[in-house]
Amino acid sequence: MTTPFPFTAVVGQDDLRLALLLNAVSPAVGGVLVRGEKGTAKSTAVRALSALLPEVAVVPGCRFSCAPAAPDPSCPDGPHEAGAGAERPARMVELPVGASEDRLVGALDIERALAEGVKAFEPGLLADAHRGILYVDEVNLLHDHLVDLLLDAAAMGASYVEREGVSVRHAARFLLVGTMNPEEGELRPQLLDRFGLTVEVAASREPDQRVEVVRRRLAYDDDPGAFAARWAEEEAAVRQRIVAARELLPRVRLGDGALRQIAATCAAFEVDGMRADIVMARTATALAAWAGRTDVLAEDVRQAALLALPHRRRRNPFDAPGLDEDKLDETMEQFSGEGEGDDDPGPDGPGGGGGQPAPDSGPQGDGGAAAPPEAGEGGQPQPAGGQEQSAVRAAEPFRTKVLSVPGIGEGATGRRSRARTEHGRTTGARRPRGALTKLHLAATVLAAAPHQRARGRSGPGLVVRRDDLRQATREGREGNLVLFVVDASGSMAARQRMSAVKGAVLSLLLDAYQRRDKVGLVTFRGSAADVALPPTSSVDAAAVRLESLPTGGRTPLAAGLLKAHEVLRVERLRDPARRALVVVVTDGRATAGGAARGGSPQAFGSGGAAGRGGGPATGATEPVALAGRAARLFAADGVASVVVDCESGPVRLGLAGQLAGELGGTAVTLDELRSDSIAGLVRDVQGTSRRAA
Repeated sequence: MTTPFPFTAVVGQDDLRLALLLNAVSPAVGGVLVRGEKGTAKSTAVRALSALLPEVAVVPGCRFSCAPAAPDPSCPDGPHEAGAGAERPARMVELPVGASEDRLVGALDIERALAEGVKAFEPGLLADAHRGILYVDEVNLLHDHLVDLLLDAAAMGASYVEREGVSVRHAARFLLVGTMNPEEGELRPQLLDRFGLTVEVAASREPDQRVEVVRRRLAYDDDPGAFAARWAEEEAAVRQRIVAARELLPRVRLGDGALRQIAATCAAFEVDGMRADIVMARTATALAAWAGRTDVLAEDVRQAALLALPHRRRRNPFDAPGLDEDKLDETMEQFSGEGEGDDDPGPDGPGGGGGQPAPDSGPQGDGGAAAPPEAGEGGQPQPAGGQEQSAVRAAEPFRTKVLSVPGIGEGATGRRSRARTEHGRTTGARRPRGALTKLHLAATVLAAAPHQRARGRSGPGLVVRRDDLRQATREGREGNLVLFVVDASGSMAARQRMSAVKGAVLSLLLDAYQRRDKVGLVTFRGSAADVALPPTSSVDAAAVRLESLPTGGRTPLAAGLLKAHEVLRVERLRDPARRALVVVVTDGRATAGGAARGGSPQAFGSGGAAGRGGGPATGATEPVALAGRAARLFAADGVASVVVDCESGPVRLGLAGQLAGELGGTAVTLDELRSDSIAGLVRDVQGTSRRAA
């Protein structure tokens, strides 16, 4: 068995260690979400925690870890008689991001249930994690159907498995710990709120501390056993302190003054619901017990707020988590009173007493966007290599209508386009390929019924063979790759127009976040196109790139389309099941041929799909002709597309509409994007894409 890295040997990361220890003292706090960049000891610290937890008393032979003093009356392995039990170490169970539903909640043997009428149940990871830790690395990448199951178990403290009238229930109370890299996408708000505490971690910028990290890691890799032995005394001391804090916890007094500070703080930061108040109260109590005190002090309330509120005050996906500590101090001072006592910070150690205040998560507000530049001559293209204009701030985002890809896909679970999925409404039945996961009962009975006499059926039970089983086919929703192709040329550089364009793209990004899409961003300006953001699940990253996008130069529309086509080609190799929706944001002008970096306008090839259908002759270099030929590549591939027409003014050339026709998609103006007139857009996209295919 691999020797884990000692918890006390982790360098720095005081907030992370404190949050984990508080949950070890009081599991009712509700778990920890650890956010941070890669390589910051997130997983190392979480895995090391399990070695510090006290042993658990269980009923011998029970697969569901029932407590011998009060066994679960509904335990599938029960009933158990109350009495003496066996001690075993607390478990830390890891939930892989790609786990199946059956692996998480367990599986029923449907064939035995039908033929023999018995509940043959194989426990899943939720049963293994009962009274222990359930750890999810990269929790933000977890599939939606697994998130739903976790939410149910966390809310009810039990897991229910129901299949065609056969049900099993067992207790599932666990400490939920998740780690994530925010660059790869955010969590659903419902799951985010289920984590009691959150901490932000980052690599130290102090050379001495970084040297110590490397020194300890190399020593551990050379001889894990010897390294762990050197830290055994410190590990034992922390383990003993956890036990002492657990024993003290029931005697900790949470006074009215501390409760008023908790309620006032949650109200001041406008968090939703009452869970924040409850979590803060439990955290402050655990902080006092960890410090060896029986009274909750103001410093405990302050530290509890820094751990429990940052992820609950986000109003939309692009708000950075964090807390205004000046505002927190003002609120605490205004409602100071009962609950404040001596200034003793408590014993030394990770977060002793109230712990150290969490570092500021960064400035709040508009994300540091540059001030809007002076407007130039709106709509007039600048010469190639013209002066670059500073980035402008995006207009206020708005709610958009649904854009979807036509047909039925089989991509990753999401909320945008129709797809065959493991979850959703039942549409039919088929023979199972591999293990049976969703039984179609009626189809199974119909398949078995004609053979009952030949199989010698004599009793009431149905004689079912493996060949009779039928898998239910279901239809739900999938997430897509939404690839934005944004014109950043001089013709878009007028301040009001680019602000509106960014606001529209930001609105579509918000929609992509809610529908669990991957997003990518291609921009074109001057003489070339660039991939500003490769396809990613981090919509936040796309919003940041969009905010800092400069404008200026000529309009190489063909280069932008070619670059987008290349991005889709590569992405199809990486993720062939995920279908794409291309959103081109432009006024339709093309004033330069340009080249996608790494390619050229001649990439169309003679005799290719783009040269058919009455297009210009091979070798044409006119910007508009090149853009048309590039657009027909998307139509030939059947890629769903939408052109957001940014042309403004009393005289309009209608170039965006022509581009949409070449793409085999549809065009919509900025005004239509936010109005009810876009309601027919999905039908238009489907119709034109179907014709193109």
